[in-house]
Amino acid sequence: MLYLANDHAGFKLKQQLIEYLQKLQIDYVDLGTDSENSVDFPVFCKKLICEVEKSQDHKGILICGSGIGMSICANRNPNIRAALCKDVETAILSRQHNDANVLILAGRSTSALKAKKMLHVFLTTDCLGGKYLTRMQMIDQK
Repeated sequence: MLYLANDHAGFKLKQQLIEYLQKLQIDYVDLGTDSENSVDFPVFCKKLICEVEKSQDHKGILICGSGIGMSICANRNPNIRAALCKDVETAILSRQHNDANVLILAGRSTSALKAKKMLHVFLTTDCLGGKYLTRMQMIDQK
């Protein structure tokens, strides 16, 4: 399942991504927020994290103004590999090399077209495994 969450600065971009997902008939769950009224991003980030960590098949999209706050919050959870992506190449690499399960977008600086392209490759790119999985395991070692 795909989960989406955002703060007020990510609302418009999320709405455009939802239209794209509906056009492609991709199932998703929108965890809010549902307007541009100011909210605290950690509330929505944590809602998404709780859902994504329930299954290895779950993925998430988080959107805030810069993407930085959501990145910091999401990556505090050891089951989350959240990648703040700025272009298609970083979205591909986030999946191939880092097996990212959450894509983070900057709502204030990412165009809808670029976000749709990043979302597409994030959903269709697999982890390459091998040395990349070994590196992910090394991150978890104390």
